[in-house]
Amino acid sequence: TSGLGQRLSEFVGVKASDGESVWIVRPGQNMEKFRYSGELTQEGVTEFIAGWRAGTLEKTLKSAEVPDYNDDPVKIVVGKNFEDVVMNNDKYVLLEFYAPWCGHCKKLAPIYDDLAKKLSHMENLVIAKIDATENEVPGVSVQGFPTLKWFVPGNKANPQAFDADRTLEGITKMIKEKMGGDWQE
Repeated sequence: TSGLGQRLSEFVGVKASDGESVWIVRPGQNMEKFRYSGELTQEGVTEFIAGWRAGTLEKTLKSAEVPDYNDDPVKIVVGKNFEDVVMNNDKYVLLEFYAPWCGHCKKLAPIYDDLAKKLSHMENLVIAKIDATENEVPGVSVQGFPTLKWFVPGNKANPQAFDADRTLEGITKMIKEKMGGDWQE
C-alpha cells in the first residue's frame, strides 16, 4: 500500500507485516478500531461483524513494544504497560502525550527531564511520557501535542487536564498544588 492508503493504515495501526486482515474502523473523535483475529472464513467474519454490532468486541489499541530499559527519571509508557505504570498503583502520575515530530514537545522535553530528576526523590509520584503516534490507551482522548494528564490515586479512571505554565517552576508549582498534603520536600 502507498500514498493515502499507507497513511491511513499507519494511522489506524495496520502494518504491512500483519498480512491480510479484517478491521472494522468507526471514525470519529475516539476512532474505534476492532481487528478480527480468527481464521479468515465466511463464518468467522460473520461472527466478528455480529459481535461488533452487539457491542461485545474489545477495541484494538496501538502499542509499541515495552522498552527493555525503563529506569530513567522519565518513565516510558506504551499501550502494553500503561496499566502497570499508570493505573495499577497508588502513585500520582503526570503523563505527557507527545509526538516525536512536534516542535512544542521538543521544547518541553528538557524541562520535563529536569522535572523528573528534580522530583525523583518522591516515591509517590511518577513522571512519564507516551508517544501518542505509536500508542493508544483506553479512556484518554488526545487532541493536540503535547498533552499533559494528571492521574490521581483512587480516581485514575478520570485523568485531569494538567494546564500549567510549561516551565520547570510552573509545572513543579502545579504538582505541589495538586498533591497537597502528599507533597514531599
